[in-house]
Amino acid sequence: MADKNIATVTPRRLWAAAIIVAILQTAVLGYMVGERAWGLRSGVEVILKTAPVDPRDLLRGDYVTLNYDISRVPMSTLRDGPPKMSLTTQVLSVRLKKQEDGYWGIVESSFKPLEPKPDTVILKSLPFDYTFYGDATDASQEMIGVIYGIERYYVPEGQGHDIESARNANRVAIAARISSDGKAHIRSLLLDGKSVYEEPLY
Repeated sequence: MADKNIATVTPRRLWAAAIIVAILQTAVLGYMVGERAWGLRSGVEVILKTAPVDPRDLLRGDYVTLNYDISRVPMSTLRDGPPKMSLTTQVLSVRLKKQEDGYWGIVESSFKPLEPKPDTVILKSLPFDYTFYGDATDASQEMIGVIYGIERYYVPEGQGHDIESARNANRVAIAARISSDGKAHIRSLLLDGKSVYEEPLY
């Protein structure tokens, strides 16, 4: 009798577990889509200048690799200095402000939270392993390389190489929305200042 009960209960438990997993996966996917839509709808829009990418970093699949001027953060903008510990995972916050040329650039950065200020927006990097060796005696030439999660842009098949060529000729810019929690979402890709690809909310 015990063996029969086990045989009948086990499949039910497997089905229940499968249903729970499916519900959790759906919930996570829904949260990710909703978070992106919320960021695109409510975030502050900034125009970011792209920079050429190493020609060895070729188009992969149907997306273009993007690099930005703000991907290299000058140490001279770093407030409160680098982290005390070396080789620790860090998040770098950068304060962006609109420049005279219309692009947004870094005016301040910190490994600690930055407080809101008028006419600026705070963007956070993805976590990365930052290594600090000793004192930075000359911060004027030092740079911190970071990524923000907006380093690839999916395009229609066959059009990526033309965009890459335009990117390396400094003709491409990105309109991004930055949400209140510091996350960036690409809103549109600009070619010679005009939008050529728009991201739908969903």
